[in-house]
Amino acid sequence: MKFVPLWALLNLPVVLAFNPDYIVADTPPYLVYLKSDYLPCAGALIHPLWVVTAAHCNLPKLQLIFGITIPSDLSESHLQVLDYEKLIYHPQFSVTSIDYDIMLIKLQREVELNDHVKLIDLPYQAVPVNTMCNVSTWSYNICDVSTEPDLLQTVEVSVISRGECRNAYKTYDIRENMLCVGIVPGRREPCREVSAALAVCNGILQGIMSFADGCILRADVGIYAKLFNYVNWIENVIQNN
Repeated sequence: MKFVPLWALLNLPVVLAFNPDYIVADTPPYLVYLKSDYLPCAGALIHPLWVVTAAHCNLPKLQLIFGITIPSDLSESHLQVLDYEKLIYHPQFSVTSIDYDIMLIKLQREVELNDHVKLIDLPYQAVPVNTMCNVSTWSYNICDVSTEPDLLQTVEVSVISRGECRNAYKTYDIRENMLCVGIVPGRREPCREVSAALAVCNGILQGIMSFADGCILRADVGIYAKLFNYVNWIENVIQNN
């Protein structure tokens, strides 16, 4: 199986068009913008000292920005910009696979929690098929020559079964550690959007996107790390570091 990283899709010069499924709103307070010298990612604040994201987001010179809505506008109020102390990716992660695509980032100091920066809960039970989830990330506007995305968007889509997901991704081995969220069969329209989008279902962080063949903000099916399967690993890392 050939692994095509999501950031390769981000280079495609196709833009998001208006879609009535979109919800454009304030930044969810748990959503973290991971700025780097390469391409950005999204992350989730799960502890005042810890952010969880995808392991493929181990990118050069990461900075973590909290409380931001438009990354191309650093003059926004309520921003907190922090560096990290260490990156810890899952020991079974490999750059040739989309399995175990999860990483923890320890901040150099605790982020200040307020109305714009809050924690998101981890799951202690698996999310059922057909559960509705909000998937959030940033996208790029073709009219903006900035290197940073300029629009935060959320789309409401549902968890689908592994069988449906295999139909959407016939060349991929959809494993127990993976969660698929979107519309089947999906519209397969590429776009420029920030990697490692978060799937939050009933206020609980259930998934971090590893791969999408298309545009998740158009509700195409994405393959996510299933957070429920990693809670013990996450808690052990935080406790021991």
